[in-house]
Amino acid sequence: MERPEIDFPGEAPPDELEITDVVVGSGAEAPPGATVLVHYAGVDFESGEEFDASWNRGKPTELPLDSVIEGWQRGIPGMRVGGRRKLVVPAHQAYGPAGSGHRLSGRTLIFVVDLLAVS
Repeated sequence: MERPEIDFPGEAPPDELEITDVVVGSGAEAPPGATVLVHYAGVDFESGEEFDASWNRGKPTELPLDSVIEGWQRGIPGMRVGGRRKLVVPAHQAYGPAGSGHRLSGRTLIFVVDLLAVS
């Protein structure tokens, strides 16, 4: 798949995690706690500014789901290899309320995730 374009939402951020399958994969399903190989891009919901993307590093990232933000822990399981999923993650399921010590605390985040492999 090609690098995703993430549209600026221009609306109020959601209070709960929003999960949208952009492309439904046909490969293995990611179970809770799996280690996943993904390509992803993340933008700030309010500003639309990209804060991180594996695409910028030129290679996918391997992540254990039990050590990522709650929005990913809840939003990736059930996804199938070959799929692309959009996650809109409110602050309490990302890096916590403003002042929590992370540069993205207090922010609602949008991720577009391509699932490449599950182990």
